[in-house]
Amino acid sequence: MAQDHSHPHPHQPDLEETPLTHYQAMTEAVGQLLIEKGVISGEELRAVLEQIDSKSPAAGARMVARAWMDDDFKARMLADVNKAAEEMGIDAGTIPIRAVENTEAVHNVIVCTLCSCYPRNLIGLPPDWYKARSYRSRTVREPRVVLTEFGTTIPDAVEVRVHDSTADLRYMVLPARPAGSEGLDEAALADLVTRDCMIGVTLPKTPDL
Repeated sequence: MAQDHSHPHPHQPDLEETPLTHYQAMTEAVGQLLIEKGVISGEELRAVLEQIDSKSPAAGARMVARAWMDDDFKARMLADVNKAAEEMGIDAGTIPIRAVENTEAVHNVIVCTLCSCYPRNLIGLPPDWYKARSYRSRTVREPRVVLTEFGTTIPDAVEVRVHDSTADLRYMVLPARPAGSEGLDEAALADLVTRDCMIGVTLPKTPDL
């Protein structure tokens, strides 16, 4: 699915410009230790990382579309994303994922204030701006301002809730179904759902809106 990159995003410096974080250093050290101990080979580790890198937002978009079409499935998804994904033959991974629903009264947005915890199996690789320090800090302090930078204006009467993903719990947004999509089937609805919608920085729209 094509992504909309027309909105300004916080600057993400090149990785080479900054030292490794504690978690990045730990990840590298654990990987090297597993190889040295013969638990896995370098080729096996490379294959796993390649599989992770191949993930796209398509799986999460399918789940959102199903939830828009099926209220019972939506209830199960809101109760347990991982189990709901399994129903659809989607591997959401072992880390618990919680779906937070956008409504007329509440708009949700996702951040990871420590690093870049994120449900990759469902919505693909995190964008650079999601990992940027400016996004991670400003979204907590001034979420409405950050959202306007993505072209998303939330009415004052709507509460904005910020959810902080961690290593033990990830979040995804279940966006509200857009107006004008009533006649679309599940596959067409999935095409309306982007990665940014499931992070909560943009809203899904039908092509003619």
